[in-house]
Amino acid sequence: MKRSNKITARPITLCVVLAGGLARRMGGGDKPMRLIGGRAILDHVVQRLEPQCEGLVLNANWEPGRFARFGLPVVADTVAGHPGPLAGILAALEWTAQNRQGVEWVVSVAGDCPFLPRDLVARLHEVRAVEGADLAVAASCGRKHPVIGLWKVALRDELRHALIEENLRTVGHWAARYHPAIALWRAKPVDPFFNANTVDDLREAERLAALLPGADNEADRTMPPEP
Repeated sequence: MKRSNKITARPITLCVVLAGGLARRMGGGDKPMRLIGGRAILDHVVQRLEPQCEGLVLNANWEPGRFARFGLPVVADTVAGHPGPLAGILAALEWTAQNRQGVEWVVSVAGDCPFLPRDLVARLHEVRAVEGADLAVAASCGRKHPVIGLWKVALRDELRHALIEENLRTVGHWAARYHPAIALWRAKPVDPFFNANTVDDLREAERLAALLPGADNEADRTMPPEP
């Protein structure tokens, strides 16, 4: 896959697509490989996310070869039992520490979000810096999306302890410990964090995709924080 020029006006950042879920509400299988507009959701995710970061990896379990055509590293959970997206974030933080020394930040996204904003990484860094926070998470429609977040690689040991020793499973609860900055996005004409969890969601995603004919659309424009 041809690589794009990367944005460099903020700290070097790795991005991880969390694709390790069990997709129970969709009858099993890989949600990111379901089609929207004739293309896999993961194609949409990679196209929007890859130009924003200096490295892109997939968090997925079982046979990694099914993602071979993307030409990206596939990182499995390092905590047993499929404990959810927190395990995927931990796997990405640990992989980054081992393989990309000097990279201090990782942005995570869900693998079933086809309409991610094209300024996601820049905005998360911006609000984190402005507020002097350790972390940042995305929000839209008055709702936080903790899985879409900016994480310090240095927090990996604390996250491992929370997962294994405290049995913590909720991304939002872990992030709340660090009082994350919140980056807000408008949701018109499309919520950029719409996620396809069910077969009905796939149908809705097809309808929403028709509202986004090009890169410059309202869903890609950020909403400044409320005063």
